Amino acid sequence: MGLVFAVSGLPAAGKGEFAAILASTGIPVRSMGDMIRAEVKARGIPEAPHVFGEVATQLRAEHGEDVLAHRLIDVVDELLSNHPIVLIEGLRGTAERVVFENHWGESFKVVAITASKKLRFERVTSRARPEDGDLSDLEVRDKRETGWGLDVILQEADFSFSNESNLEDLKNRVSAWLDNL
Repeated sequence: MGLVFAVSGLPAAGKGEFAAILASTGIPVRSMGDMIRAEVKARGIPEAPHVFGEVATQLRAEHGEDVLAHRLIDVVDELLSNHPIVLIEGLRGTAERVVFENHWGESFKVVAITASKKLRFERVTSRARPEDGDLSDLEVRDKRETGWGLDVILQEADFSFSNESNLEDLKNRVSAWLDNL
């Protein structure tokens, strides 16, 4: 069996950049955030900063805290049949992590990406995604996601990258990490 990594971090910490680095090497990536964005689109809801969190919260309330994990398992298993490593971008809840750990066992590892709130807010304002909003929106997202257990996931991650520098530095450190796997 191959390896499944899940990258985790607070909003704008650098999960997407980490995923892009791995994708550039041919590693397939499946994004939990993209699953929420697709759900918003499927429901025909106009995009706004609060909408994505509300839909994520509704999905978890209706189908369980681990709903996204269950929806991803078969997709990732299929990818593992042709790839030695698969990345799940955007692990946010301990319930999701438990599903992945139970399914893939020792072949599942968590990668934490961390960055200061100040730097994350600078990134939020520069990327201008529909879910981002202002500083208070970022703080609401932080609180919601830590409520799902994100803070625990970050503390207990198998690997961790501080993303306080520039993109080139992150690329170099992640590439070196991949070379050592």
